[in-house]
Amino acid sequence: MKTLPAPSGPATGTTAQARRAPRGVPGTWRLAAGPYAVLIPRKPLLGTVAVLVVLIAASGVHLAVGEIFVHPLDALRALAGEGTPRDLLVVERLRLPRLQAGLAVGAALGAAGCLMQTLAQNRLATPDTVGLNDGAAAFAVASVTGISTSLLPSAAALTGAATAAALTLALSGGAGRGGYRFLVVGLGVGAVFGAVTSLVLARSAADSANAAYGWTVGTLNGRDQEAVSLLAVALLLTLPLAMVLGRRLLLLRLSDSVAFGLGVRVKALRLAVIAVAVVLGGLAVAVAGPLGMIALAAPEAARRIAGPRAVPVLLSALAGALFTLLADLVGRTVLAPLEVPVGLVTAVVGGPYLIWLLLTTRTRRSL
Repeated sequence: MKTLPAPSGPATGTTAQARRAPRGVPGTWRLAAGPYAVLIPRKPLLGTVAVLVVLIAASGVHLAVGEIFVHPLDALRALAGEGTPRDLLVVERLRLPRLQAGLAVGAALGAAGCLMQTLAQNRLATPDTVGLNDGAAAFAVASVTGISTSLLPSAAALTGAATAAALTLALSGGAGRGGYRFLVVGLGVGAVFGAVTSLVLARSAADSANAAYGWTVGTLNGRDQEAVSLLAVALLLTLPLAMVLGRRLLLLRLSDSVAFGLGVRVKALRLAVIAVAVVLGGLAVAVAGPLGMIALAAPEAARRIAGPRAVPVLLSALAGALFTLLADLVGRTVLAPLEVPVGLVTAVVGGPYLIWLLLTTRTRRSL
């Protein structure tokens, strides 16, 4: 019997799926499984792995180095519940809570900053500069001093961040292409909330003002572990969503009409991005107070590593955590036994960086 040749018509089934599978593109890795394949950008992936390795090393140094030095191997044993009472006290009771707070706060600020900068098409638009941090700090200080509120600091900070975001959006007409208008209005809203914070502290008793001091300068010392746990849960829930939103934000670099034609619900996307930034920024302030410059510097470093075509939300979160740990380490060790709050360290280091960024940013430059 003669074998008939295979039909030469249009391919169907598995053959069509195989032909539709993406081929290799320069700068990417192609992972294929049967008829399915996915392209993974090489540079962002390698950059994320590298920053993660450095972050793990910095975490080990953060646990070991301080006024009392603990050998890294002894620090690891202390994490497992073994070792001398001194090592257990220093590592488990003093440094580990600061490490956890620094990782959570830095990651939240880095991711929120990346989303806000990409949304406003402006490298200066971060929770620091559009009033979110100032609003969160004002409400948190009011809750600590007990002025007309019974909210816990975490809930109060989240409410303050949402209030600041709503005011900035309403007064600027949205966070669309008018990125500089959104930024300028946010600066004004932040200044108002900063004045409210100063007024509340001035009218409060000395003990209440001292208790609220950490929410004005930013510190990781003696943080509420319930607030840290709440922020960690929020990160687990919102960071994957932020990564998905970041991919959608790539289309907003085009005009709104083009993005809408490609199936993007522009207004809903913007509201979702702002909501995620409000949750992350508000809860971060509830833990450590307003840490300046982390949300500004971390996304910029992530974009330099991943390249300009990506919206590196995860890499920005890792970079933010790394910068926060390094700033806290500097504050604990440089002038030991005197401790400098991490917020002051980030302000001193980040101030010149902000001036450089202002001098080198073009007027209509988009991300």
